[in-house]
Amino acid sequence: MTVRVGVIGGGQLARMMIAPAVELGLDLRVLAEDEGMSAQLAATAVGDYRDLETVRAFARDVDVITFDHEHVPQQVLRALVADGVQVHPGPDALQYAQDKLVMRARLAELGVPQPDWAAVRDARDLQQFINDHGGRAVVKTPRGGYDGKGVRVVRAGLEAADWFAEVPDGEALLVEEMVSFTRELAQQIARRPSGAMVAYPVVETVQRGGVCAEVIAPAPNAAQRLVEVAEKIGRQIAEGIGVTGMLAVELFETDDERILVNELAMRPHNSGHWSQDGAVTGQFEQHLRAVADLPLGRTEPREEWTVMVNILGGPAEGTLTGRFGAAMQEHPEAKIHTYGKAPRPGRKVGHVNVAGDDLDDVVYTARAAAAHFDR
Repeated sequence: MTVRVGVIGGGQLARMMIAPAVELGLDLRVLAEDEGMSAQLAATAVGDYRDLETVRAFARDVDVITFDHEHVPQQVLRALVADGVQVHPGPDALQYAQDKLVMRARLAELGVPQPDWAAVRDARDLQQFINDHGGRAVVKTPRGGYDGKGVRVVRAGLEAADWFAEVPDGEALLVEEMVSFTRELAQQIARRPSGAMVAYPVVETVQRGGVCAEVIAPAPNAAQRLVEVAEKIGRQIAEGIGVTGMLAVELFETDDERILVNELAMRPHNSGHWSQDGAVTGQFEQHLRAVADLPLGRTEPREEWTVMVNILGGPAEGTLTGRFGAAMQEHPEAKIHTYGKAPRPGRKVGHVNVAGDDLDDVVYTARAAAAHFDR
């Protein structure tokens, strides 16, 4: 009997699950927020993922529920579980991706290395933390932030006064120390409901304007100790929070050679797009294997290096599809993935993967191919 996998959310991550679902013989169905979204080819329903009855109706026709994003409310998730629906990752795990304060507290319980942090309820609390941490700090809204949104670097407590005014009574903002880091890394883990896990190579991520712009896999100049510690942290978190599916652990490598956990994502992640073309098993296939409780695939790279470059914004004039010919002609080794989105400044509308044995050449080619779609 064919396993029916339901994905809540019709964005590019759901879109990129379509091809591997076909190859694995899975029946992929999508609950999209609106008509014409990235995953419209597999959209069998359109509706509000925050509405319990809408989600219940979608869940009746599938065997397992998974996600394109982490925004489905806890009350909806827990109602599905109470109905007997298989939900992967489940609400007990997803809460740590939905609320950064809850995440920080759980990571502290697990003994995972992370920046110093606190829950602050007013400008006075924030100012005290700033004073205790060198005169600067990072303030985050606990819920809803992504790609640099909901994050501020502040030097005074009053710089977050508008956010404090919007915080519901009894709740708080998250403040973290300003970490001095040499680079950002990401560690991906896949975990089945049975508990079996596999790890991908740790990768280096390059952020611009709070958005991931490039990924190099595996992370260059990574000592064996760093590789081992990153994987150990990823496995410890995956096991400790009981995640099922793909887990991405965003990391800082500090000036004094420590590794600290920045944030978590419980779905395929931008830092893993390289694996579509650069690993034995890409992250979208792996996520489907994991949530369907199928044997996990191997994760080692196919080439010495793979570089992913995001297409951010897209062309000011014309369409993305109109740029394919020139990009493919000049860079036939590049693998181009677009998301079916209209170009807009700063918007992720696609990415390019290039693999090979010379890192400088791979980086150059990936950037040059992606540039065809930006100009």
